[in-house]
Parts: sequence; structure tokens; C-alpha cells
Amino acid sequence: MADHDLVIRSGTVIDGGGGPSFVADIAVQGSRIVEVGQVSGGGREEIDATGRIVTPGFVDIHTHYDGQATWEETLAPSSNHGVTTVIGGNCGVGFAPCRAGDRNKLITVMEGVEDIPEIVMAAGIPWNWESFPDYLDALDARRFDIDVAMQVAHSPLRVFVMGDRGIAHEASTDLDRQRMARLVTQAVQAGAIGVSTSRSLNHRTKAGVPAPSVLTAREETLALAKGLGAAGAGVFQIISEMSEEPASEMALIEEIAKVSGRPVSFSLAETMDKPQVWRKMLDALDDIAGRGLPVRAQVFPRPIGVMMGLELSLNPIVNRPAYAAIAHLPLADRVAELRRPETKARILDEEPVPDPQPVANMLIGAVGAMYALGAHPDYMPSEAMRLDRRAMREGTTALSLAYDLMLEQDGHALLYLPSANYATGGSGPIREMLTNPNTVLGLADGGAHYGMICDAGYPTYLLSYWVKEAPADIRFPIEWAVHALSRRPAQTVGLTDRGLIACGLKADINVIDLDRLTLGAPRPSFDLPSGGRRLRQSATGYDATIVSGTIIARHDRPTGTRPGRLVRGPGHAPLALAG
Repeated sequence: MADHDLVIRSGTVIDGGGGPSFVADIAVQGSRIVEVGQVSGGGREEIDATGRIVTPGFVDIHTHYDGQATWEETLAPSSNHGVTTVIGGNCGVGFAPCRAGDRNKLITVMEGVEDIPEIVMAAGIPWNWESFPDYLDALDARRFDIDVAMQVAHSPLRVFVMGDRGIAHEASTDLDRQRMARLVTQAVQAGAIGVSTSRSLNHRTKAGVPAPSVLTAREETLALAKGLGAAGAGVFQIISEMSEEPASEMALIEEIAKVSGRPVSFSLAETMDKPQVWRKMLDALDDIAGRGLPVRAQVFPRPIGVMMGLELSLNPIVNRPAYAAIAHLPLADRVAELRRPETKARILDEEPVPDPQPVANMLIGAVGAMYALGAHPDYMPSEAMRLDRRAMREGTTALSLAYDLMLEQDGHALLYLPSANYATGGSGPIREMLTNPNTVLGLADGGAHYGMICDAGYPTYLLSYWVKEAPADIRFPIEWAVHALSRRPAQTVGLTDRGLIACGLKADINVIDLDRLTLGAPRPSFDLPSGGRRLRQSATGYDATIVSGTIIARHDRPTGTRPGRLVRGPGHAPLALAG
């Protein structure tokens, strides 16, 4: 009879704590690690990890699986990249609390802010809840490949309390704010991991209307902080408005931390139009943290980019009438039509029709700053490969070149537009943000931006680029990278039972062939409800991913097991819900 359920033999253990690696066996019993060292007893199942690294499962604190978790059991693409716990409810958008009459309003917000098609949400979300505790109970009844925790979001709170006044951006009253605060307390006591809001002017519905949270007064944001403080648990996540004066934004973030008495994290990136704002915010963060306040910036380990192509939400000709007339055709038929010289000439000669979303017009119009992504994605390409530079060398226009490039690979080819973390065309700002002691990895947006962005594969990118492929003088030690992917984000959101390989902790583990670890190019897949599209990104090199002691993937292929569960936060107190 086996002594343990699972034994991982002779792997190079990188335990997530940041210390030196060591060769050891790991024994698992049930969902817990019970032995790390030389394990003499046998396992019911054993994995030979000789020549492999063994890490904790990765923790992604910034995702949008709020809807996907209600209709699907796989939280992919995150679970394809060694992630074993995801946190949803970010950016102030979500689906609870919600009255029956407001469901379409929240769908409209999520469609615009996070690029999830309305038809997918309408077909997929079961809406078997009204309150946020009801929503958590609905998720608790489900099973997943990996664990999921949720934050309660500002926009649905505002609509739940204020109805159409909240959608119309009317100012909240003292009573409105008190009700929102009580609902935050109730949500955290029911198991929400925290509360989130967004101030980003880019967060709009498809019609171009700002999300309900975006234009709210400081007093309303601070009411959420008070509700969090009353719960005595949880975290506060905020998407800052990078076009605002950094001092004002950071003053609000500091006040949230003071009012709530809880950890706060905010989004930070090098924007293309104001490339120095991130450094001012980082300096202010260092000052705030130096005074003992638990504030961290969520940062991303590579340029954040928008994907465009004939199968995706946007492309450089999507808003031209002659293209719109054939956009409904199957891809092969569309490609055949687009290859006709007269069709190309007609489309390129037309004036584009403006999109209601200002950010969409900006992205479509930036064709000269785009790159061909290629089969092996290069997220930090040489400026010489920008389409405007290439077009100049080839004696054509950037738009004409983009048109031709999209027809490659039988119309499956993608264009890539860096939209953040690449204003200066180098990795210096990214590395500076990553190495700051007051930052944490985040901003991957798994479960959202189905037709434009595919950033959930960032753990594979961090390990393959920053550990293996980057110039030797800027590479990160593998121990640093694993700590940044596991224990550090877990601690940031209060999940101290994971992110570390140690006896008694949760058996969320990766066995990785680092030499073979590679990141594939994003590819569209039409497997959402009602045949909806999403971008997926494959990885090779994950020998095994283990959640709660159960192997969910072997040699980059899912096993079909579903050990993942809803994780309720440390404030969970079901018998003491606020009124």
C-alpha cells in the first residue's frame, strides 16, 4: 500500500520563497504537502522530476473570469500556463449584486470594458443569484480545473443601489454611499477577497458611455474603502486614470489605504502618450509605502499589446464600409474577396466610419505603429519592423502593408500594437517596475478581451524571456521569477496557504521542463457559448500542473480533472452578515 497519494522525485525545487533552489522529493497527501526532502515512502502516483524545476502553482491576482466561471469548468488560458489560483472581479466590473432587471445593463458594461461579446454572456451566464453572497454560493456549487476567488466590483454595486441613476452617472447621496459600504462589508464577510473600482476613461460601453464607476466622486470611492475597513479583511484594487495628475491619483490611493486600513493595489504601466507618468507614480508609491501603508502597484512583465486581424474584434480596415459589407462572410470567402485588387483599392480609398468608442478609433488609426506578430511572438520587436518603417522601405503605405499582412496564413495572421510598456521601445522601464519592492505582478486580464488581448500567458513569458532569453546582464534569477509568480501575489491578496512549497501548505505545484518552455502565438478559438470567439495561447514545457494534490495537466495536455474550488477570503463569516 502506498504511503502517499503523490510523490514528486528528484526535482530542482524552487519553493517560491525567493531562496536558493535545492534538489528534493515532495510528498503529497490529500490536498496538502506533507514532506519535502528525501521521501522514503512510495506514492500511489509518482512523477520523476529529474532535470526539471518544481515550483508552487502560480497565482494570478488580476483576471475577469466572473462570467466564464459560471458557464465553464476550465479557467483557460490561465490554467494552461501553470496558474493554479485566479482572482476575478477586477476593474470595478462584474455581475453581482444584480437584480433581474439590471442584467443587460451589466452585460453592456462588461462587453465594452472587457471585450466579451454580449451574445456570449447572454447565452452563458445562468443568473442564479441576486446578492453577492448568492453569487459566491453559485460558484461554490461548481467545480473547476483551478481555484478561483472573487472581488465585489464597484459598477454593479452602484447599479444595484442607484438603478438608472447609477448608469447615468448621477452623484450618489450619503444614503447611497452608506448602502454601498454595507454591501462591501457583506460581500467580504461572505468570502469576497476584496473590492475593486476603475477610474479609467478607457473603460466604456460599446456605445462609448463610461462605466458606472468611472466618473464617481472621491467620496463614493472612499465609501467602498470604509465598507472594506468595517469587514476587517480583504484588499482594495483600483484602476487608476493615467492621464490625471499623478499626485492627485496617488493621494486618492493613499487615502483609500488610510480609510480602509487594508492593502491596496493599483494599475501601473508606461503609457504611450505620457511615458513619464509611471515613474512619478512609482516615486509616490515608494513614499507612501515608506510611511508604512500597504500599497502595491500591479505591473506587467512585457509590453501590453492589442492583437488585430480578420478574425478579431479590431483590424485597420474594420471601420471601412466596403469591408463592413463583407465582414459577415466566412473567413475563406472573405480572404478570397480581399485578395482581389479592385476590392483592396476600394477599401483603402474609403473614409473610415468613426467608432463610438474613442479608444477603438485610436487603436485602429495607429496602423503605422503596428507590427506583424508572427508564429513565434516577439513582444519587444525592433522599431525597424514597425509597419510605417517597413512601408517606407518597401515604397508603400502602412495601411496597404497591414492589409496584405492580414491575408497571410490564409487570413489567420495577426498584427500587434504595443499599447503600454513600450513607449521608449525598450525593456528598461518594465524591468524597473518589476524590481521595485512595492510592486506585484498583475494585469493579465484572463477571461476578458476575448477578441483583442491575450496576456494570461505571462507566467510562461516571464520564465522563458526574463529567465532564459533576455540579455545576460538583465536576466532574472529563476528564484526571483518563481517568487514573483507565486508567493508574492498570494500574500498580496491574503491567500497565505499557497504559493510556497512547504509542509502543511496547499499542494498546488508545477513540474516544468525549463529548457523546453516556450510560448506559442495567440490563436482564435470559437468555443464560447453561441460559438463566441476568444484568443487562446498555448505553452510547451509544463510536465505537470497540480491543484490540491490532483494532476490537472500532464505534458501540456489537460487531464480533465476538476479539483479547483471557489476560495473564500479570510473575512468569511457566514453567520455574521451585515444588513
